[in-house]
Amino acid sequence: MKLNSLKPAEGATKSRKRIGRGQGTGRGGTSTRGHKGAKSRSGYKSKLGFEGGQMPLQRRVPKFGFTSPNRIEFKGINLYTIQLLAEANKLEELTPALFIEKGMAGRNDKIKILGTGELTVKLNVSAHAFSAAAIKAIEAAGGTATTV
Repeated sequence: MKLNSLKPAEGATKSRKRIGRGQGTGRGGTSTRGHKGAKSRSGYKSKLGFEGGQMPLQRRVPKFGFTSPNRIEFKGINLYTIQLLAEANKLEELTPALFIEKGMAGRNDKIKILGTGELTVKLNVSAHAFSAAAIKAIEAAGGTATTV
């Protein structure tokens, strides 16, 4: 064993800098806190969102409009998606349970059929809501749109 081959045991060294342990460390004196002011003192705490006296972000941002607590959110499924689903699985009837089974909607989601795309397959579709364009397209293809 030679002096140049010595090294500390694995896990024995710390990468963290020791603060406030004298001038020899290079981090003594003010201990990286700077000079004076509230932040240099022990026990300093600031309010959440405090920006040093500058107007805080949550007060600078405009607050307007209204969000209804009674809003009903729907999971939208377009006609082109229904067309692909019906062709791939040779379906004639689509229900909310089938959409949930295929992973297109969650268990608690309300489903709304939207009118984007074309429908060429005759389908009996049942969902929680339909757009006017979707009803027109489903009935034009010879199917029925039933609201659950």
